[in-house]
Amino acid sequence: MDIGVFLPTGQAQWTPAGDPRELIGFARRAEELGFSSIFVNDSLLTPRIEPLTMLSAVASVTERITLGTGALLPVLRRPVLAAQTLASIDLLSGGRLAVAVGAGFPGRFGQPLHELSQVPWERRFARLDETVDLWRALWRGDTEFHGEFHSFDAIPPMTTPFRPGGPPIWLGGATPAALARTGRRYDGWLPYPPTPQGYADGLAGVRDAAQGAGRDPGAVTPALFVNVRIDRDVEAARQTVDAYALANYGLPLAEVEKIQAFALGTPEEVAATLGRYAAAGARHLVVRLGALDLPSQREQLERLAAVREQLLQPVG
Repeated sequence: MDIGVFLPTGQAQWTPAGDPRELIGFARRAEELGFSSIFVNDSLLTPRIEPLTMLSAVASVTERITLGTGALLPVLRRPVLAAQTLASIDLLSGGRLAVAVGAGFPGRFGQPLHELSQVPWERRFARLDETVDLWRALWRGDTEFHGEFHSFDAIPPMTTPFRPGGPPIWLGGATPAALARTGRRYDGWLPYPPTPQGYADGLAGVRDAAQGAGRDPGAVTPALFVNVRIDRDVEAARQTVDAYALANYGLPLAEVEKIQAFALGTPEEVAATLGRYAAAGARHLVVRLGALDLPSQREQLERLAAVREQLLQPVG
């Protein structure tokens, strides 16, 4: 099993007294502790460090850890320039990039992003899939591309990623349509279903779609985006994460936990919850730490490292 962490790139996690440049040291410490990956979020609605800029900074000070996006919003960027940026990060990191992508959510967490970026909200999923197809064509060295939204007759030589064909691309989302699209065309799946059973059911849908498309179902990386707070007990953890949810979403924990995965409580309780998701098929856990300042984030990172060791102990 791989276990990684999200960098707390949102301003709510490092202000008022924090310095965002400390995030680079945070990433280094995650690698020292043996975590498999460092992921970053993407948004224009809350102040945060731009994700590809953050990964570029982290690439130069780490050696082994996977660098991931969770989830990047490709249709908000010019696709050819984004392909060049991603290829450059993959090249400079020695092939350590993993790109999880998404198309945003209806309502106040999605449509305003498209308005700010001057990109139509309609048919965003088709636009996302085509953008990913274009990236892969550019990374292969194709000289032309013709789709519904993008068409190029003569593509000049592009930056070549470290890995032939470019970095793996995962999809976030757990709707029936997202499961089918993941199985048919993506390299991994990064959802956050609120129950292990929901994860197991979704993974079965992904694998069925992969098999139906003539792909190896085992070639799709089963990942999980999960919120974690390790504390003296569940109630103390819930109090802190409730404040975290309000700062990030303007919603209480009781609402957010209806749609997202959470593991809260003592180290033993957190390990047990994560273990249930592992039993449901998750093989790459990406943990968002529930803390509202950098010192607390660092403390949670150290606590998670101990839980990680417990999870990785051989059974029996």
